[in-house]
Amino acid sequence: MGQVVMASLGDVVESGVSGGSMGKIRNIADIIWFYRYIWSMRSLKNEIKNWKNKGDFAAERREIRKAEDAWGEAVLRRAGISLRVSGRDNIPDGPVVFVSNHQSYLDIPVFMSAVGDKPIGFVAKNNLSKIPGFGYWIGAVRSVFIIREDARSSLRSIEEGVNLLGEGFSLVIFPEGTRSHGPAMAEFKRGSLRLATKAGVPVVPVTLSNTFAAFEAQGHIKPAEVTFTFHPAIETKDMTKKEASDLARIVEEIVREGLLDSKK
Repeated sequence: MGQVVMASLGDVVESGVSGGSMGKIRNIADIIWFYRYIWSMRSLKNEIKNWKNKGDFAAERREIRKAEDAWGEAVLRRAGISLRVSGRDNIPDGPVVFVSNHQSYLDIPVFMSAVGDKPIGFVAKNNLSKIPGFGYWIGAVRSVFIIREDARSSLRSIEEGVNLLGEGFSLVIFPEGTRSHGPAMAEFKRGSLRLATKAGVPVVPVTLSNTFAAFEAQGHIKPAEVTFTFHPAIETKDMTKKEASDLARIVEEIVREGLLDSKK
């Protein structure tokens, strides 16, 4: 699937081997499907590039949303994911930072499908930009790539994200730093929400539940029921330093509580 390929073709093959020969065959079939789908999206790719070059951010966001609608619908349909979304009315107008737990390779297309009419980019590891085909697309939707081991590069990426938010684009952050591969959730990284507080845009906590069952649990795509919850937005404009430093902890508690509620 697109998000599975996103991790790297090597990871897909490795996952397929760990899940047995049938899992490997299924993953290869998904890779083939993925690249055929990329080719079918070339006209949208050209439209996004055209409006970006003209500096028309509103038109660019419109075309990004079209692409993300198509991506989300196609990937979830192929994966057999049944998605239940709640709290969409908690999303404010204008640019926001969505802050979510991270269970699976499939979280990005699930996000694309769940968000509705707001185009989104992602704060992502730099190696994702190097994946053939997908690397272009994840950049085209105005994502920010981070080299976590390089502090200076990370600061530049934060500035890039702040500029994107100022231009009206929204971003998604997974502050755990990596996938949990299951229902448990790791602690959010300290300072992970500096992007939002520096830009002064609202933070929308998000709880994803059961996306791991669609891939990580068995090493290949499998139908699953996924719940996606948008929690009430938190305003960051005019936050004190103390409030800003506590924000990651507060958002983590909200997301973690959402996971507990999803299991009831």
